Amino acid sequence: MESFFSVFGSYINWDVKSLLLFVAVFIITADFIKNYRPANFPPGPWALPILGNIFTVNHKKAHENLMQLAAKYGDVYSLRMGQMWMVVLNRFEILREALVTQGDSIVDRPRLPLQEDIFHARNIIFNNGNHWKQQRRFALSTLRYFGIGKKSLEPVILDEFTHCAKVFSSYEGNPFNPHLIINNAISNIICSLVFGRRFEYDDKRLTRLMKMFDEVFEIQGSIWVKLYNSFPLLMRRLPGPHQTALHIWNEIRKFIEEEVKVHKLNWDPSNSRDYIDCFLNEIHMNKGRPDSTFDEETLSMCVLDLFVAGTETTSTTMRWAFLYMTKYPEIQEKVQAEIDRVIGQSRQPTMEDRANLPYTDAVIHEIQRMGNIVPLSLPHMTNKELQLGGYTVPKGVIIIPNLTSALFDTNEWEAPFTFNPGHFLNKDGQFVKPTAFIPFSAGKRVCLGENLAKMELFFFFTSFMQRFTFSMPAGVKPLMEYRLGATLAPRQYDICVTRR
Repeated sequence: MESFFSVFGSYINWDVKSLLLFVAVFIITADFIKNYRPANFPPGPWALPILGNIFTVNHKKAHENLMQLAAKYGDVYSLRMGQMWMVVLNRFEILREALVTQGDSIVDRPRLPLQEDIFHARNIIFNNGNHWKQQRRFALSTLRYFGIGKKSLEPVILDEFTHCAKVFSSYEGNPFNPHLIINNAISNIICSLVFGRRFEYDDKRLTRLMKMFDEVFEIQGSIWVKLYNSFPLLMRRLPGPHQTALHIWNEIRKFIEEEVKVHKLNWDPSNSRDYIDCFLNEIHMNKGRPDSTFDEETLSMCVLDLFVAGTETTSTTMRWAFLYMTKYPEIQEKVQAEIDRVIGQSRQPTMEDRANLPYTDAVIHEIQRMGNIVPLSLPHMTNKELQLGGYTVPKGVIIIPNLTSALFDTNEWEAPFTFNPGHFLNKDGQFVKPTAFIPFSAGKRVCLGENLAKMELFFFFTSFMQRFTFSMPAGVKPLMEYRLGATLAPRQYDICVTRR
């Protein structure tokens, strides 16, 4: 009897093993068949079953890894993240072909689970179709109305610089970390446009908001986000930094919703003070229209977009600017000499000065190029089949424009890996902008905050160089190491700022 149960138990044991083996082979085979590269699809590295290439790329150095893969597989190649196919585009000519020439075919954004869970398909940046067109058009026209690209915004930016300069001066040349200060300053400009007011730098709510932005932007570039987008049903139930990101975005949204409530209490349709007022007007005027995308949830999500587009990129660029000026003091001195000659010390700069400051303008652009703060842009998605680089890319494939490959393209720049303002100067010393300079991306999905960022960078950088000299603390060398998150940001550092 005992031998019977022994044989039976052994049979059951092997049967379970056989079943598990069959299931594993079936899943792997089904995954291979489902995700088999179609004919003439861009080549790429071998992908693991189920996981794809999630662990092929070092997500802390993704832009560098993707350029290394381009050297092996070509300027157009493919990766698989979980069940999603991605095509990575490299080199300026390929990027221009995709983003501009065939821009209508990749104008859409992919529906990524994390973005859906954060924005509920109500924002501008990660939306498509009528919603995207209507909200982007409204945002651009409203921001222009309140001064972006016009002289009327100049005093707002320069006034904020004055507040920032006072804080910098208060350290009296002693080392300090400029991160939170410059974040607060830049965010106050978008606050003026969106909320109709600025916040003091010691305001606890704004300080907490800026710290949350910094934390969530770091998480956004991590492997946890890639896993979340690849396996959302599982990751929604598992703990990890992705849950922290969702919590932070929820807290930021609550901050915005509170501001909207305050606006509604004092809302006067005949006197629009800011973006929120204008949006409330649109909600009122479009009530009952089936094609309207104006409602309060969309308002909160669009304001969140404007914060992202109008704060993080510019403040991060300025932090790179401080580092590069300490690393190259001779360039800093040359900028200061040009500013002294054109503007002097007795007045603030104006946009008209820019044409007479070619070297300063060239340095600003070279900081943007070398800083490379959005190295992989934002993802696009094909809305129909198209040809790129001799390959066929089907409809519904995610497109990753590797902007790094354009900003450091050896075919486009004389010394792409060297900080050289001469990249933006002709033989006569006049400012020129090469077509490969696309830090804001290109085409119909070009960065929503580009014009605001350009104004902010010019006024802040020029004003800082006019008033101060930047250096590292004694015995400390500037480290150009980065932290890759939603943006490519410098590591935390202390700096010394002395009045000129």
